[in-house]
Amino acid sequence: MHDALAPLSVTPVTHSMPMAKNHRSDRPSTDTASRPSPSTVLDLLASGPSRASRITHTEHLPPREGRHAVWPDRIRSEVIAAVQAAGIEHPWAHQARAAEHALDGDSVVVATGTASGKSLAYLVPVLSALLDGSEAPNGRGTTALYLAPTKALAADQCRAVKELSHPLGNAARPAVYDGDTPVEEREWVRQYANYVLTNPDMLHLGILPSHPRWSSFLRALRYVVIDECHTYRGVFGSHVAQVLRRLRRLCARYGASPVFLLASATAAEPSVAARRLTGLPVVEVADDASPRGELVFALWEPPLTELQGEKGAPVRRTATAETADLLTDLVLQDVRTVAFVRSRRGAELISVIAQERLATVASAADAEGAPSLARRVAAYRGGYLPEERRALEQALHSGELLGLAATTALELGIDVSGLDAVVIAGYPGTRASLWQQAGRAGRSGQGALAVLVARDDPLDTFLVHHPEALFDQPVESTVLDPDNPYVLAPHLCAAAAELPLTDEDLPLFGPASPGLLPQLEAAKLLRRRTKAWHWTRRERAADLADIRGQGGNPVQVVEAATGRLLGTVDASAAHTTVHEGAVHLHQGRTYLVKELDLEDSVALVEEADPSYSTVARDTTAISVLETDVEVPWGEGRLCYGSVEVTNQVVSFLRRRVITGEVLGETKLDLPPRTLRTRAVWWMVTEDQLDAARVNPEILGGALHAAEHASIGMLPLFATCDRWDIGGVSVPLHPDTLLPTVFVYDGHPGGAGFAERAFHTAREWLTATRQAIASCECEAGCPSCIQSPKCGNGNDPLHKRGAVRLLTVLLRGAPEGQESAVGEGAEG
Repeated sequence: MHDALAPLSVTPVTHSMPMAKNHRSDRPSTDTASRPSPSTVLDLLASGPSRASRITHTEHLPPREGRHAVWPDRIRSEVIAAVQAAGIEHPWAHQARAAEHALDGDSVVVATGTASGKSLAYLVPVLSALLDGSEAPNGRGTTALYLAPTKALAADQCRAVKELSHPLGNAARPAVYDGDTPVEEREWVRQYANYVLTNPDMLHLGILPSHPRWSSFLRALRYVVIDECHTYRGVFGSHVAQVLRRLRRLCARYGASPVFLLASATAAEPSVAARRLTGLPVVEVADDASPRGELVFALWEPPLTELQGEKGAPVRRTATAETADLLTDLVLQDVRTVAFVRSRRGAELISVIAQERLATVASAADAEGAPSLARRVAAYRGGYLPEERRALEQALHSGELLGLAATTALELGIDVSGLDAVVIAGYPGTRASLWQQAGRAGRSGQGALAVLVARDDPLDTFLVHHPEALFDQPVESTVLDPDNPYVLAPHLCAAAAELPLTDEDLPLFGPASPGLLPQLEAAKLLRRRTKAWHWTRRERAADLADIRGQGGNPVQVVEAATGRLLGTVDASAAHTTVHEGAVHLHQGRTYLVKELDLEDSVALVEEADPSYSTVARDTTAISVLETDVEVPWGEGRLCYGSVEVTNQVVSFLRRRVITGEVLGETKLDLPPRTLRTRAVWWMVTEDQLDAARVNPEILGGALHAAEHASIGMLPLFATCDRWDIGGVSVPLHPDTLLPTVFVYDGHPGGAGFAERAFHTAREWLTATRQAIASCECEAGCPSCIQSPKCGNGNDPLHKRGAVRLLTVLLRGAPEGQESAVGEGAEG
């Protein structure tokens, strides 16, 4: 339908992918003879009315044999025996290589496929070192630190370490240390644990500021494990990079120089990304020697409905409704499935719809087991209380749950071996995340099915009709910028509070640090005394750095009638998700927000049963602060620099859940928020407008349409999704005095996404033009130029004007722009 490059294909084809996806080498294999093949499961899914036509492409990744090796002879025999007792006779070749580098004292990144045994590659040298240290006559012995991006992954790894190290007795003493760790256990962890599993947040806020209490642990620190290191990108990754530099500085103070062991299933140029993250040279092990079961990967496009959306555009069935149907069908087939959803609300909706349909199907069949099937489906997302998360993880691990609708909180390496299928509701933003989610199935070596269900969105529509953009391209480079002054400044303050900051320390924190110190001194945050800078305030310096970019304290969601805490919402999302009148979902129950108290960070809700969902609308203005780079594009210009964005949520729409039909709009009175960030922007001249036949009447709609589509396509070129970035289009901008389109990073100081857009602008805007032109709709639809987060209700938009405007703009695009203006953020 929208395919401009290649004909649609539902005939299976075979490509060899560079990543292993489907084998958990550090777990014993299970008998898979009774399980249907993934192709059989897909055939059953496609057997319903009009179902087969929804599959636009099927990719087959064939099984692969593994290559064994032997552990380095420096690994303790007791550790090898413990591994063999767990059912693993010999390591894969990449595991042995990684262990060899770790023993040599080389920091190393293991960048092999999902379930290829990366955990064992770093655990074996770590356990061997802990066993050596336990025999030391004095002190607590060797220690190791494990960092995971989520609490769930750290807890899961702790369980795995305890199982594996059980034969070693007291030599390995693993313990989780995070916000969920009871206060009475924390002192024991500080004094006695020798393998501490935590997350960057707790390292930043809890361990480093209290380093004197952790001195014995830091003094003996031999290894630092950084799991799922590809997740440390953008602003979050930049903050973590500076947290790791603070850790290295304190370790040196106590006489330690730990080796860093990093793991990622999905990373381009893994050694480059790992070096930028740690600040150290890192050896790369990327030749995956593990076996892999068959993976069948289907691209699925929901059908058009008879409904009309905004501006009369045709409306596709939502990915949420389609995914709920697929999850229901898979559970009825007894296929263990996780459905990945981009939003917390989506996860809740899919689980509720699937539960209701399972109960209805069972009721119609008069089956006694019906209610139990419905109870075997649940939702999993961030914002749940710790005990809720742990119970769901255990239920999934044990097989008690048959279907789970989850956000990316479950994307990472939690061991859920035994899954048969993964359904992905909407492209997750990057190829790295796509393969990470697809790799969650088939983790015991059996075949697996993955289905990507397209949203009504320019990028999703483009991808399901251009499978080569998914299957013939490597994963994206990890974009992060530790020198971002908004990131670096608070970490310099935190470092000075931990130990006075000297000139000798500054190279560790990067070339931008000397220039920031006078500014911090002028702001009365730091004071120079003799040869060092000192923290001057009474409050904790670490609190200055919001490493996840959440914009302040989380908003607590409280049931008004009982005072019960339901969960939390990030401060940055509060204006759009828990404003007064918003529909809020939690554990399958629906609530309406009665009041949002921004001062006390509390949203009061009451249980309700509305027939609609809510979507916030906002207004945005942008001003140019500084232009760093400007290059000619024919008569037009392409720029990159600093901007200030002012955003205000002004109203919300009520939409029917399944169809997306708009029922009404309600005004809101919320304060504006400002953001200083980085942006890419392009301008066109009057002559270019004439050449594109874009007159003043359609100019605003043409620019607006090009802006929407370019935001939707940028995730193909940078490690972001459209919710990480924003845009503004203006027929006559006061700073440029020309028609201008801006695309900006949605984080203070920037996240590297706009810079990546600048350096790939020719390819990025070419793909944008192609996505609009190849869509068969008449005047624009969600598959090409309409945006789900447009603050102006997708008005005005002019599809043909956008195509003509981009055509003229691209005629002037210089060849080889990247080499002409320097390296991008990834280099």
